Amino acid sequence: MRDEAGRLYRAVAAQARLADFYAHLGVPDSVDGRFEMLCAHAHALFHRLRGQGAAAEQLAQALYDAMFVDLDGALRELGAADLGVGRRIKVMTEALKGRIDVYDRALESIETAGEEPLRAAVARNVYGTVTPQPGQVAAMATYLRSLRANLAKADLAELIAGEVRFPPPPRVTPVQEEKPDAAR
Repeated sequence: MRDEAGRLYRAVAAQARLADFYAHLGVPDSVDGRFEMLCAHAHALFHRLRGQGAAAEQLAQALYDAMFVDLDGALRELGAADLGVGRRIKVMTEALKGRIDVYDRALESIETAGEEPLRAAVARNVYGTVTPQPGQVAAMATYLRSLRANLAKADLAELIAGEVRFPPPPRVTPVQEEKPDAAR
């Protein structure tokens, strides 16, 4: 199960690193922004595996473990001291749990509350350190919906075998700010 989880984690990490999220959707190209993209993709995969039997539950746990082993290594590469790594990993595990909870609630309430709770969660989490354009937040919220829908249709046997396909990120052209007319 560890090999399959490793393949899934590498796919999640590769998708989370796609340049379109940073260049077109305005996700901060920072440690925080990249962590948020990992959380968003992991959330959708964990959601798909939840309640699907023992093999899926074991895979979800192995995926979680692979994710945090990688994050531990990344923190060490960034120069975090051994004593600080454990604290940071704890904060990250709590952050992931929070993201899973908030995205689940927002996505499950779309029929009754509309997309605003999801957009608010996206703005607060994905874009927490920057001020995105409304179109970027809307596109990211739509992407999270399509990500969950895509994975809901994914063949469970393929996922358990460590194979996953993600939808492409949407492309949003940033709105150019109007420059004041110098002649006025």
